[in-house]
Amino acid sequence: MAKTIHSMIRVLDEARSTAFYAKTLGLDVAERLDFDTFTLIYLSNAESEFELELTVNKGREEPYDLGTGYGHLAVSVADLDAEHSRITALGLNPGKIVEFNRDGALLARFFFITDPDGYKIEVLQRHGRFK
Repeated sequence: MAKTIHSMIRVLDEARSTAFYAKTLGLDVAERLDFDTFTLIYLSNAESEFELELTVNKGREEPYDLGTGYGHLAVSVADLDAEHSRITALGLNPGKIVEFNRDGALLARFFFITDPDGYKIEVLQRHGRFK
């Protein structure tokens, strides 16, 4: 069996990205590996063993083209309304809370935020399959 351990995204500014993920999702630097042409920063928190890997390619100044293939990263929270309010208070302009129903039953409640490099993050209420 395979175990999901991390997902990697490329970012332009290490400080800007680590600050964003710390204040929005409570992800802190678990390890930072510096190389000649790039730096890898692994972010995590006590909620999960899964990590987000930020890759900073040194010398790059232009934003990455996210293309049409990238979807989103998803996280779950215990209190969606409180997180939406907290992220709004940080001035990060989260999307509106959406309730997604299927066959007359609540499937998911969520909103999206966007990181400094344009990556979408879905914030889901812990419910059903979204634990």
